[in-house]
This record gives sequence, structure tokens and C-alpha cells, in this order.
Amino acid sequence: MAACGAGIAWVRRTLDGWNVAADGGDAVLVAAELLANAAEHAGGILRLSLERRGTLLQIAVTDPSPEPPRMGEHRPDAIGGHGLFIVDRLTLNRGTRREGGGKTVWADLPLPSPS
Repeated sequence: MAACGAGIAWVRRTLDGWNVAADGGDAVLVAAELLANAAEHAGGILRLSLERRGTLLQIAVTDPSPEPPRMGEHRPDAIGGHGLFIVDRLTLNRGTRREGGGKTVWADLPLPSPS
């Protein structure tokens, strides 16, 4: 899980360097969920990237598993299992693409406003 913490810190530093909201708000939360899913369910984190696309921010996490993430039935009273549900609700679009023997899970959200 140290890689998750390092990834979250990198997202914050990068957004700060781009002069957008200091905490990144939803962007940091989405990155944290994608990183945690890769670490817990997909064999680890191979790469994390942020890309500005006009008014959009794309967050992408690559892992070694070819299996796409699956969003199960969301039960608010359940402990855990909320990651993809949260990502789905906070983003404009999300998806998965094959990457070598694994995959990249990506999510687009509005670029946080300048700080």
C-alpha cells in the first residue's frame, strides 16, 4: 500500500504544479480508488499517469492483470466494495484498455479549477 500513498502524493504534487486546486478533491479520490484496486485486486501498480485534455483530466492506472474491473451490486450498508461505484459517480467517463499482458483503467473528470 506504500505505492498507493506515493501515487496519491504524486497526484497532489502534479496538480499543484499545474496550478489547480491544492487538494485536487475528486481527482485525488479517484486516483486513490484506482490505485487501491490495482494494488488489492490486480497484482500491483505498474504505472500511474495524469493527462490534461482541454478541460478534462484523465487519470490512468496500469496493472498486470488482464481482467477488467467489475462493479458489483452497490450496497450502501456494506463494508468495502465501494471503489468503482465512487469512481463511476465522480467521473464523466471511465473505461479499460488492454496494455501488454495487463490493462489500464482510466477515468476522465473535469480538470479542477485553478487555485
